[in-house]
Amino acid sequence: MTTALPSAEQLREEVRAWLAAEWTGLAPGSDSWSTTPERVAWLEKVVAAGYAVPTWPVDWFGRGYPAELADTIAAEFDAVDAPGARQDKYSIPANTVLAFGTEKLKNDLLHDVLTERSRTCLFYSEPGAGSDLAGVRTTAVRDGDRWIVNGQKVWTSGAKTADYALLIARTDWDVPKHKGLSYFVVPMHQPGVDIRPLVQITGEAHFNEVFLTDVEIPADYLVGDEGKGWRVLQTALAYERSIMGDGARASRHGSIADDLVGLARERGRLADPVIRDDLATVLALRELNALNNARAKAAAEPGTSSSVMSLGKLAMSGILHAEGRLRTAIAGPETLLAGDENPVADDVNFLALNAFFTSIGGGTDQIQRTIIAERVLGLPKEPEVDRDLPFRAVRRS
Repeated sequence: MTTALPSAEQLREEVRAWLAAEWTGLAPGSDSWSTTPERVAWLEKVVAAGYAVPTWPVDWFGRGYPAELADTIAAEFDAVDAPGARQDKYSIPANTVLAFGTEKLKNDLLHDVLTERSRTCLFYSEPGAGSDLAGVRTTAVRDGDRWIVNGQKVWTSGAKTADYALLIARTDWDVPKHKGLSYFVVPMHQPGVDIRPLVQITGEAHFNEVFLTDVEIPADYLVGDEGKGWRVLQTALAYERSIMGDGARASRHGSIADDLVGLARERGRLADPVIRDDLATVLALRELNALNNARAKAAAEPGTSSSVMSLGKLAMSGILHAEGRLRTAIAGPETLLAGDENPVADDVNFLALNAFFTSIGGGTDQIQRTIIAERVLGLPKEPEVDRDLPFRAVRRS
């Protein structure tokens, strides 16, 4: 029997009442939660209520709602700054595993990922395969009820704190490069996983290079079919590009530098016609990008990818660089300063430098332009001389 869906107003009243009873707000003096027992306990409640992934099936923590009702839930959570809702829109590991994972993998992983008991990272890029992910050379070999992995990954965000990694690896060297790939979930806490931090231009070490030596993966942790990893990867990348196209990282100090209009007003620059024009341009681009991303997500089905997501990701890259230039212009000579004793200047410089991350992560700006040209605009593809060669025969540097 099919359960009747509530109206948007009925659902809104339900969620408001639930939040009023359950949500006590952030701890005094904090503007966000890290991974704490209090956050995990809260996320357990959100998952149990079906608000974390409302478009998912009931059997997998969801409510089977259409996107419009799911967005109603998210709006109510946003209104009171409560985290955890609508992870069916942004969780890369959860959505990928739900679409392609084995029953065991879903049972092992989904609940812990949604409640942040487990954290994940992405084992995609390699020193010789950054933009061309189909050229990865990390190898996975079947050995009974497990896979053995050897290779190297680079630019891995969050590897130091991750419990699992989403891995693309080569399982067949005798077929063309796109056809010999498989997708896995790798347990991180085991011998053979060597994580080495990479210091960024911002002074952080969020990225890492990871060396994998005889790393073991249970057979049930293959995501999708063997040799079909490229399709799974495209779905996962679509979620990643969607996330990166939606927004930007906040500043380190949580200062007024996050608020462009507020920063201009505080510095007495809001009446400056050039600053006002640049502000209007950036804000208009943000609104346009949000509408485009909403269009792409509304058209996407679980387990599929959308090339339109590349438009949002590319646009956000340009927006962040434009914002960086604008913040620098507003703050003026103060941006020559740095350090905690100069929080606004420190944040302005940090956000300007960090904008380069979005131009590279999740596929470079150049890759996004190629995807848009070929798959959105229908322009002719660039020649690929090695596309149909067995990967073993592909020339390497």
